[in-house]
Amino acid sequence: QVQLVESGGGLVQAGGSLRLSCAASGRTFTSYAMGWFRQAPGKEREFVAAIGGGTSYADSVKGRFTISRDNAKNTVTLQMNSLKPEDTAVYYCAADRSTYYSADFRRGNGMDYWGKGTLVTVSS
Repeated sequence: QVQLVESGGGLVQAGGSLRLSCAASGRTFTSYAMGWFRQAPGKEREFVAAIGGGTSYADSVKGRFTISRDNAKNTVTLQMNSLKPEDTAVYYCAADRSTYYSADFRRGNGMDYWGKGTLVTVSS
């Protein structure tokens, strides 16, 4: 059974850092683009970052967040620095065979796999 399991969420003060991890199992994701999305209360899901042959970031997190992957361990990590209250959301990991920088990937359309999410709360 293919699974994506996120971890590392929690409560942090503004200006602090968190490191999210996504552990993939059930298959090898080397050829998949991997991404992070988030959904704040009352808001639509939004793209955060993606990694494939390169990396791509939402403008709102560029310079503060870094996405990386370890293919040997089948994991994807999102290092989040200089966190702001507006970063508060449930963060989801996703995997898809499409191109990491494509519009469909950034919209999260038709992704092959999703995790169940991890909550990040940033207090002011």
